[in-house]
Order: sequence, then C-alpha cells, then structure tokens
Amino acid sequence: MSISVLKKIDIRFSEVDSMGVVWHGSFVKYLEDGRELFGVEHGLSYMGVASRGYFIPIVDMSISYKQSAKYGDKIIIKTEFVNSEAAKIIFSYTIFRESDMMVLVKAKTIQVFTDEKGQLILTNPPFYTKWKKSIGI
Repeated sequence: MSISVLKKIDIRFSEVDSMGVVWHGSFVKYLEDGRELFGVEHGLSYMGVASRGYFIPIVDMSISYKQSAKYGDKIIIKTEFVNSEAAKIIFSYTIFRESDMMVLVKAKTIQVFTDEKGQLILTNPPFYTKWKKSIGI
C-alpha cells in the first residue's frame, strides 16, 4: 500500500544561484514542503503531533541529485510514507520537472519521536499506532 502526496512548486528567483540553477540547499526546503503537505492531508501534521506531547526531529536525510532545475521551472514533489515497525517516520521523495517529468532528485528522511524535553521515545506512541491502523497499516 502506498500513501503519498504531490506538491507543485514554481521555482522562484530566491532559490537559484547566479547561473539560474536551483541551489542544492533549496531542495531541503522542498522536502519540507512535501512533508508538511503529507501531514496536513493525512492527519499527521507537525502541530497535531506536538499537541499530543511529541516532537519528530529529522535524524537522517539523504539526497541524490540527478538533474538540475532552473529559475522558472515548475517541479512536482512526490512524498511517500515508508512503513517501519520502529518508532520512526520515514519518507521517500522523488522530485520531477513538470514539463518533461524528468527525475531531478531522489531523497529520504527519517524522523524519530521525542518527548517535549527532547528525550527519545523508543516505542511507537499510541496516537501513531492508531493513525497507522486508520490508514490500513
């Protein structure tokens, strides 16, 4: 079962270098855009998690750059939930250029659960277990 969202973004001037190519660090923000949309659309928003007394910091991120994007391009960020039995939230990402569907970036993030004091939670919080069941996992 695949649970994902698609987010479209117009590349802005502030996201490119002097050659008009998207600066590599801008892609980190695009991944965040995808995670935020996923959370809103699928009931796993940052503020919703925080309201339950948990935070979900990123502890690992990998990004593989395949092709460049330029100022004026439109891109699509596909953010896909990757199930894990561990107390983690894992997403995989594919970023495409809309005009030709060329894959620009493949990426992955791993988030863990902490309490409000930053202490690592080693078991799935009850709300997360319930959420996974509600989406059929």
